Amino acid sequence: MTHPATQILDTAATARLTPYAELVEALKTASIDYAQQRIVSPERLVVPLNEGGIMLSMPATAPDLGIHKLVNVCPANGPRGLPTIHGQVMGFDADTGETLFILDGPTVTGRRTAAMSMLGVQTFKGGASGRSAPREFLLIGTGTQSANHVEAIGELFPDALVHVKGSAPAKAEAFCTAHRDKARNLRPFAGAEVPDSVDVVIALTTSKQAVYDEAPRAERLVIGVGAFTPAMLELGARTVHGSALYVDDLAGAKHEAGDFIQAGVDWASVTGIAALVGGTVPLPAASTPVLFKSVGCAAWDLGACRVARAALQHA
Repeated sequence: MTHPATQILDTAATARLTPYAELVEALKTASIDYAQQRIVSPERLVVPLNEGGIMLSMPATAPDLGIHKLVNVCPANGPRGLPTIHGQVMGFDADTGETLFILDGPTVTGRRTAAMSMLGVQTFKGGASGRSAPREFLLIGTGTQSANHVEAIGELFPDALVHVKGSAPAKAEAFCTAHRDKARNLRPFAGAEVPDSVDVVIALTTSKQAVYDEAPRAERLVIGVGAFTPAMLELGARTVHGSALYVDDLAGAKHEAGDFIQAGVDWASVTGIAALVGGTVPLPAASTPVLFKSVGCAAWDLGACRVARAALQHA
């Protein structure tokens, strides 16, 4: 039974409560809190469901808030006409344990994941980095995560050109038609070669073979998002080797970042984003190619819940 004051927010309300600009700032804080152990976020628990489905339990706590994300992933839902992912993120009072609010789980996940990519863009392509602000993005993938990223780019980098590459040109066309209202300059990309003008590439697939494997270049930031198991691979070894390597969660990446695991990276050379945003290590030189890999963790969901709680308190 939930506390009488508990607010249950649907997909649209969850999105309204978590604007991307605020999410990026909250993730910056959460990454530092997590690195300094002010957020406790244990490894997620995975429990089987029928037909290859899984239930994921992901709690996190901080002195100001507790959260628990419970997400069910059911690959067999496609033919049923149902979403693959269902779930909720619950926010709790850290003192009393009372349930404060319940957010839509897939919406929180999608938005905080895109916000983490945007934190990477701001960190590695911002003024302090010595690099130029992003002008052209290439998104590889046409799923839900790509939709969230288009929305985030449209909100935070409204003048940027956004190319979208799908597994087939028709998929990219359909995606851009469906999401034209989220970004001012959105267009499908069907070429084999990535134009030199693209300065941010974001891979957003569940591929098991590289969808991007170009030689590293200092002027292009590469972000890997979609591959979240050791068997998945979006970014090829050619891109990985020769790049300065950064991750959102170093502990999780060692078990989940298939791009890095399969490339056999030296984990001693991989840096967590918190060290950069917290100022404990310097930004890479402008002449250094950068690859940023995110795998996600419940600490980022806690950061998103902080944003939602503040919005509810001021409503």
